[in-house]
Amino acid sequence: MWARRARRKISVPLDYAGMLATMTRPRLKLYNGPEAQATDHSGADARTVTVPVGEVLPLLADAIESRRTWLKDFEDDELTLPSDLYEVLMAYRYFRRPSA
Repeated sequence: MWARRARRKISVPLDYAGMLATMTRPRLKLYNGPEAQATDHSGADARTVTVPVGEVLPLLADAIESRRTWLKDFEDDELTLPSDLYEVLMAYRYFRRPSA
């Protein structure tokens, strides 16, 4: 017949058991992108950031084209634009109207 194996009790050192306990805890970390390309947070308020338009526009264009739902979260937020950029955008909006 089948031979029975003897069961051995394995003792685990206390520090190893503590290490296992910390390894099994879920850890969530917020990814902020590559550290080498960190954006300059030079705004007066901790909730504002000053960035070049060229850094933001391609991301917004892609998000709009991809119809990302998170854009709706920011619909009521205000943007501060240089007056010349605002004038160009308003002229563009006027002249891009479809002809009837």
